[in-house]
Amino acid sequence: MLMGLPELLFLLVIFVANTFEAMTGFAGTLLAMPASIMLIGVDEAKTVLNVIALICCSWIAVRYRAHINKKEFMKIAGFMLFGMVVGILLYDFVAISYLLKVYAVIIILIALKNIFIKKIITFPSIGMIVIILVAGIIHGMFLSGGSFLVIYAIFALKDKAEFRATLASVWVVLDSIMLFNQIRLGHLNNETIPLILLSIIPLVFAIAIGNRLHERINQKSFLKLTYILLLISGISLIIK
Repeated sequence: MLMGLPELLFLLVIFVANTFEAMTGFAGTLLAMPASIMLIGVDEAKTVLNVIALICCSWIAVRYRAHINKKEFMKIAGFMLFGMVVGILLYDFVAISYLLKVYAVIIILIALKNIFIKKIITFPSIGMIVIILVAGIIHGMFLSGGSFLVIYAIFALKDKAEFRATLASVWVVLDSIMLFNQIRLGHLNNETIPLILLSIIPLVFAIAIGNRLHERINQKSFLKLTYILLLISGISLIIK
């Protein structure tokens, strides 16, 4: 394929977004999606970013499998899978633009609360399950459920290595299912496959740099970065 300015800028977006993905275990797709949609189109962006996220998270999950909280992984993956199926089915029947804005505002408010108000808010068990289910529904509809899942993960996964490895493992499961659905819909085609192959190059550098940054950042700074990424992802959903 011929490489124009949009494709080159898209590869840069892949690099920057997946540096954060490799560092924290989430936010790569969310950060990349708004710019990617403008550069290469909606279906193309969702397909390429999903495959790239799957590759990135698979590496994290395999390389740092000792840090996976297996109990939380099973809980999160199970409820999110159910929610994601509901989200996929709802996609064609719901006024998604309105729901996405409401979701984005909730994410922004939660991020701002965690950045500026240090008091910890606890949720009942049923509330935590609802959060995971909603994350799955949002991921099935918009490929953007990571922000809501982080609300749960911050409480359930206290260590940064456990946080990253467990979330990455969840994304491997969910993104694999999303990929199957994208193949079924014909979105893996002559337009997207070359972009995926090209995107692997910046992805390799992003993983190397993101992993190094993860090793150097302390727990307090890691949480602060997580909240900032949460805020950015919420804003990006509003302007998407």
